[in-house]
Amino acid sequence: MKRLGLLFLCLLQFSCNSQRIEKINGVSFVGSREKAEQHHVDPVVEVQANYAAVMPFGFARDLNSPNIIFDTERQWYGETRKGAKQYIQLLQQNGVKVMLKPQIWIWRGEFTGDMAMNSEEDWKILEDSYSKFALTYAQLAEETQSDIYCIGTELEEFVKNRPDFWMNLIEEIKKIYSGKLTYAANWDEYSRVPFWDKLDFIGVDAYFPLSEKQHPTKEELRSGWQRWKSKLEDLSEEYNKPTLFTEFGYRSMDYTAKKPWLVDRNQMDVNLEAQANATLAILEEFWTEEWFAGGFVWKWFIHHNDSGGDEDNRFTPQNKPAENVIRNFYSDY
Repeated sequence: MKRLGLLFLCLLQFSCNSQRIEKINGVSFVGSREKAEQHHVDPVVEVQANYAAVMPFGFARDLNSPNIIFDTERQWYGETRKGAKQYIQLLQQNGVKVMLKPQIWIWRGEFTGDMAMNSEEDWKILEDSYSKFALTYAQLAEETQSDIYCIGTELEEFVKNRPDFWMNLIEEIKKIYSGKLTYAANWDEYSRVPFWDKLDFIGVDAYFPLSEKQHPTKEELRSGWQRWKSKLEDLSEEYNKPTLFTEFGYRSMDYTAKKPWLVDRNQMDVNLEAQANATLAILEEFWTEEWFAGGFVWKWFIHHNDSGGDEDNRFTPQNKPAENVIRNFYSDY
């Protein structure tokens, strides 16, 4: 009888644990002009996030410019090395783990995936410039014991044209940084990245088109995921690596899942329900999968009370129904 009782308790514990798989429940913590303070981090904790992406920036003049400018006095505090370190340390003091995710911004917001050089000389300059950028923040990731380091974000042409550079860069980063590595591939790029076997996570910015409808329901959105989900799972199995959504999110507007990557300041009508439905659909569809590691909501501003709201059609879920969706779901995982 005792043995049966112990077996029952073990099975019960296994059942509870299997239902509460710990995931990376992340937010993309946007750099600001000033230092982060405790009241800026409190809402991150309250939404039950256990991870935050900290994102220092480098800048390029245009898609063909080989020089990455970073860590300058002209940048916002949160986009510099000093600011990123302060953000990381404050988040960690609150029990929030960190993915350090340095990113490139191209003037006028041109898409980084199209960044390509016009000559071999410029490619060499870009490689040297990007190495300094990436290794600077790899050192910061090690210094702060950040749990994950993202080596790049949405740089398809750079990766496609210079694969040997990226292979060598990964090896150089590993000499500096002892934590886990990923790369943030765009949703239409991830299947062609040549170095997943060198990293710990298959990183995907998950802006997949799911529905053409103005007001998609949760069920329609989950149905729209199926063709993409099977391919993500297959790649995860091929490399025996968990998939991580390095970014995921939806704008609170009509047609939110038609082209989720849109960042233009269009006048599309606010649709809070569509954002909430899309957010719940992605959480329900992926967070229960063993091959899936979790993800980082795009995006979360440090001034919580002044962000988002009922009249905002941008990405942030702050002060919208989608924030409650995230809080409730993250609390279970």
